[in-house]
Amino acid sequence: MDLSSGSDNKPSRGRFRRWLLDGADTRGVAGPHARGPEGGTHSWYRVMCLTGVDYFSTLGYQPGIAALAAGLLSPVATLVLVALTLFGALPVYWYVSRKSPHGEGSIAMMERLLPWWQGKLLVLALLGFVATDFTITITLSAADATAHLIENPFCPDALNGQQVAVTSALVGALGVVFLRGFKEAIGVAVILVAAYLALNGVVVGYALSKVVAHPHLVAEWQKNLWAAHGSPWAMAAVALLVFPKLALGLSGFETGVAVMPLVRCGTTDTEQKPEGRIRNTRKILATAAVTMSLFLVASSLATTLLIPADEFKPGGRANGRALAYLAHGLLGEWFGTAYDVVTILILWFAGASAMAGLINIVPRYLPRYGMAPEWTRAARPLVLLFTAVSVAITLIFHADVDSQAGAYATGVLVLMTSGATAAAISSRRDGSRAAATGFAAVALVFLYTLGANIVERPDGVKIACLFIAGIVAVSLASRVWRTLELRVAGVELDDTARRFLAELGGRPLHLLAHDPTLPLPADYAADEADQRGDFNLLPSEPVLFLEVRVRDASDFTDVLRVCGIEVGCHRVLRAEATATPNGIAALLLHLRDVTGKRPSVYFNWGEGNPVLHLIRYLFSGHGDVPPLTREILRRAEPDVSRRPAVYVGV
Repeated sequence: MDLSSGSDNKPSRGRFRRWLLDGADTRGVAGPHARGPEGGTHSWYRVMCLTGVDYFSTLGYQPGIAALAAGLLSPVATLVLVALTLFGALPVYWYVSRKSPHGEGSIAMMERLLPWWQGKLLVLALLGFVATDFTITITLSAADATAHLIENPFCPDALNGQQVAVTSALVGALGVVFLRGFKEAIGVAVILVAAYLALNGVVVGYALSKVVAHPHLVAEWQKNLWAAHGSPWAMAAVALLVFPKLALGLSGFETGVAVMPLVRCGTTDTEQKPEGRIRNTRKILATAAVTMSLFLVASSLATTLLIPADEFKPGGRANGRALAYLAHGLLGEWFGTAYDVVTILILWFAGASAMAGLINIVPRYLPRYGMAPEWTRAARPLVLLFTAVSVAITLIFHADVDSQAGAYATGVLVLMTSGATAAAISSRRDGSRAAATGFAAVALVFLYTLGANIVERPDGVKIACLFIAGIVAVSLASRVWRTLELRVAGVELDDTARRFLAELGGRPLHLLAHDPTLPLPADYAADEADQRGDFNLLPSEPVLFLEVRVRDASDFTDVLRVCGIEVGCHRVLRAEATATPNGIAALLLHLRDVTGKRPSVYFNWGEGNPVLHLIRYLFSGHGDVPPLTREILRRAEPDVSRRPAVYVGV
């Protein structure tokens, strides 16, 4: 019975659809995290500025959030944050940079540590938290930029009370920029980070000089601190309790590893051992962590001592903009306005970096798993999707910085917990028990911080769960929808397999599908006898046996490598694929192209429930192979005269 008939016509795409899906086949997007000749590589300090638009921009709101959360203990709690940054997060990502030198990050490390579907499902969950982290980066940064704009004394009165509208407009403007095509912008990042750090250095330095000139401020702070907490142990305990609210100051490490492909390599680097790139990335991580730690401690001390506590509360002039409050109050309105302008730009650019991260991470994983439609390889549909989500989050949180801090911290902490866990497991497998113990301790600290943050502010995990549910639903639906694609990135034949084909001498190509669990010569002889009888193949007609083994059914696509072997007098083409029918179909089409002959494949009809066969195919790569192979071929080759023939014995 020949199952090879049928036709398939692809509808033409309109102009708008072509524009929307432009670049869907390139698997890459232009932007701060882009790879390729148009972006090139850069000096480590320039790439540090790229990560800095996200990491350093948290100075715009971190001191105010710390003061609101910890009150007088803000400097002490910030010291705890700095200690975890330098002695926890930095060593973890120092190790991660070694294990993922091509920008995969800790998510890919976790994927490699878990086999089969477990690794894929874990990645889907982590992607939910990545989406939470980056979208909240966009909305929180835009909300804080709005706060700096509206609180500026030169701002038009018409914008007062329009935080949601202004923030939504900033998010929409970001989406428009990416729809037009966001080019490599490291040069802009360098200028913004240099100006921002310089202005913050002036503000913090001048503020601390005021503290030194008025020592009674420190004495009064210490007096109130002792009166409120009584002992250093009590202060330490309270600082540890409130520390999870400050955890958003840990952002930037995952981004630092993600941009590794942009870091300039050494002259002796190879693709397998990019030692120079690893060294330069570690310079980025260490320099950024030390610089940020110094600014966090200094800014926390200056804002706590010089700003009245009521100003940090919602509606206060220092809420979400503590350093801007000092810039205006200590250095004048014109300097403060310059500070606001640079802060607004870097906060907006932090959203741009987050958007670029989103539209690079999604195509890196979901299409490769077959768990996203092909349009997710294009940047513009993703930009529209994430812009809409960001506007929705802005409306939900009313563009309030403090309300979004918990959700932001949740996304950051999940990624850092994942990174520390991956580092602990990987280092233990490498035989380094001491490193594994240290990373495990860091992972436990992050896990405590994450748990405390979720209990105190559950908004982050709620948003992440919504993202995870959406990703899983879309992923499973897409996997089912795309399961009849070829799912093969290429076909490679070894020398023996090519010899088998050459020795056919242009005669018809008959392939007998054989069960690879029956490896004895007698099994091949019996199978050949049955199939020759069923399909009236003459003894003089040569045949090749075809076997496809499923290596990892959770993978969606891979290169199909085919080796030729001889079992007694029988010649066998043996391959490994992500699914049996897809591998057979891909090999048949390849054989047609290399031999110029239309091959035929012969099956024995399988027994069993068709529904159970389909479920088995989806999750194990096996199933009712003949009709699935025919359908995959029908979709891949609309021309019946060129389509390989599929025969099934009755």
